[in-house]
Amino acid sequence: MKRLYRVEEGRKLCGVCGGIAEYFNMDPSVIRVIWAVASVFWGAGIIAYIICAFVLPNKSEIHFDNDQK
Repeated sequence: MKRLYRVEEGRKLCGVCGGIAEYFNMDPSVIRVIWAVASVFWGAGIIAYIICAFVLPNKSEIHFDNDQK
C-alpha cells in the first residue's frame, strides 16, 4: 500500500512536494513547479501546502511493512 508523507531529505520548506513526488515516482522539481503555478494562478496552492504540512506525517514517523520503503 502506497502512503503519502513528507520527506526529510532534500526538503525545501516542509517536504510536502518531495513526498508527493515519491508517491507518484516523479522528480520533486516538477511537483514544485506545478505547485507554484497553481499557487500563482488559483491561490489555493498555498493553503493546500500549509494544510498538507500539518496533516501529512514525516517519512520517519511511518512504520512500513518489511517489503515496502
